Amino acid sequence: MSFTAYYNLRENLDQVEKAQYRKLELLATSTTSRLDQLIVDIQRLVIQVSADLNVVDFLSTKTPEQRKNLRPRIQKTLENIYRSNPDFDAAYILDIKGNCIAATDSAFISQKYGFRQYYRSAMEGEVYVSSILIGRTTRRPGIYFSSPVKSESGTIVGVMVLKIKGQGIWDIVNSLKLDKNENSYAFLIDKHGLIISHPEKSYLYHTIIPLPADKIRQISSDRSDSFISMESLNIPELEIMVRAKQPGHTTYYSKFTQKQMTVGFSPMKIEQWVLGISQSREHFEIPLNRLIWFNISSVIIVGAITAIIALWLGFRIYRPIHALTAAAQALENEDFNEEAHNTLLKVSDSQDDIGQLVRVYLDMSKKVSIRNQNLKMQVQELRIEIDESKRYRKVKEVTENEDFENIQKKIQKIQQNKVASRETEISYYARLQSQVRSLQERSALNTQSWLHKEGEDKSNITKT
Repeated sequence: MSFTAYYNLRENLDQVEKAQYRKLELLATSTTSRLDQLIVDIQRLVIQVSADLNVVDFLSTKTPEQRKNLRPRIQKTLENIYRSNPDFDAAYILDIKGNCIAATDSAFISQKYGFRQYYRSAMEGEVYVSSILIGRTTRRPGIYFSSPVKSESGTIVGVMVLKIKGQGIWDIVNSLKLDKNENSYAFLIDKHGLIISHPEKSYLYHTIIPLPADKIRQISSDRSDSFISMESLNIPELEIMVRAKQPGHTTYYSKFTQKQMTVGFSPMKIEQWVLGISQSREHFEIPLNRLIWFNISSVIIVGAITAIIALWLGFRIYRPIHALTAAAQALENEDFNEEAHNTLLKVSDSQDDIGQLVRVYLDMSKKVSIRNQNLKMQVQELRIEIDESKRYRKVKEVTENEDFENIQKKIQKIQQNKVASRETEISYYARLQSQVRSLQERSALNTQSWLHKEGEDKSNITKT
């Protein structure tokens, strides 16, 4: 039973553990799908705005005067876009040199953004989505969406940029908690393993694994001079998350919570970002421990019940067997009395095989006792017959003695012949009787001597 319980426990633990991992992965997957949809929607919007005639005409102007005349129209277009979504932080337009020539925030005007990757990618004809960057102008985090603005001839005449608030992304990620306590949190990394969302702000823009120096310079160039140095948290267990292609899970030690953590992660489809949801190992194992205690309790309870039933059955079996053993010994010692009989009667009322055996044994003991008594009587009778036979044989030996036969012959001869002497009839018979009496005494003495010897032989046999 213990082996079966252990095997079932291992199977159940594996299933529950997989379910726990799957729960983390599914939560991460659902959130990345939400972020993917958000990015896709904004990408479509920035592409749509980059094709707006007001934007195209504004960037296609040849003279400052023409651009000045179109500025109210382009400004209204940008304001309408900005107010359409509260998550938008800014909307602005860059010329082919990377200079901001129109924006919803005047602080952007005349700023040079030619160093930004979103500008360089758009000038190459690509629609670009940045990581969460800290704006050099506003010092606010955000994601930059850019799309090339093309003239009617297809020439790139500028770049349309739409920035959404990074705080909105952080709020989405930080809201992912499995419980109300500080036992779980979510974080987001980009394709380089750079942390772009974390509940602990001091961990932002740190790498989870060390990066080569050239990679750090490349990332720093896109972020201007604000992030020259990027520290590494050096968590090799999380390297599996960098550019992951499918959901997964792993375990690592978090310096943030000072605990062993289990993380379920899922990559995004639009961007090479990976979302991880971490849960403390002790809370992750609560269902496992609950299952262990449940199985242990079940084994203890079932084992106790089984032991009680076994003891009860053993007692029910032991009593009749013990009574049968005692009765068998009593029967063997010819001491099967009323007490032994009553003891068997007390355990013969059950309807199982043991009770049937006791009842059969009772009948057998009665028959054995009767046969034993009969045998004793037969032995006694046989002994009497043997004694009589021996006595008869001894008497026969005496009577068949030669002297006894001679006497009998003499008596017969005397009876046949006349008495030759002058003795009277009385004296003749007296002498004859005296001889017969003498012979009988001798025979009696021989018989007593034989019986005495026979008694000594029996006594010796009995002692032996």
